[in-house]
Amino acid sequence: MAESFEFLAPQAIVAACGATSTKSLFQLVGQTAEQAYGVTAGQVVERLVERERLGSTGFGAGIAIPHAKIEGLDRVVGVFVQLEKPLEFKAVDSLPVDLFFCLLSPVDGGSQHLKALALTSRWFRDRAFVAKLRGAGSAEAIYALFSALETRDAA
Repeated sequence: MAESFEFLAPQAIVAACGATSTKSLFQLVGQTAEQAYGVTAGQVVERLVERERLGSTGFGAGIAIPHAKIEGLDRVVGVFVQLEKPLEFKAVDSLPVDLFFCLLSPVDGGSQHLKALALTSRWFRDRAFVAKLRGAGSAEAIYALFSALETRDAA
């Protein structure tokens, strides 16, 4: 599988999530990461909260890319959440956020972390792709959209 996509497992995608606060969203991300990648949910939540205290990872246009370094990981992994209703997230454009791509990196994975951040921010600047993500009705459909990116980016 191409390097561009291997960090998002199908079981790390949550569609039509009903989270109503950043706290409940981060708890869901932690639980999903624990199930998909074997990391500790509490550590994920703690690191994401710490990162947001430094400044919002709200990317703009209803998108956020929260990210954190997690002990015990040997590679960058992702958790994607599509919300039913957008959350206030102190994004750069002040718009609420409904699409979250959470990146979790090894503690010593500086260059991997930066490459993954650059790649995901490039994906989310593609308005057509973002519109398709918002219209996707299931985790399977969302995974198919990310898989199509892999094929496109590999070409």
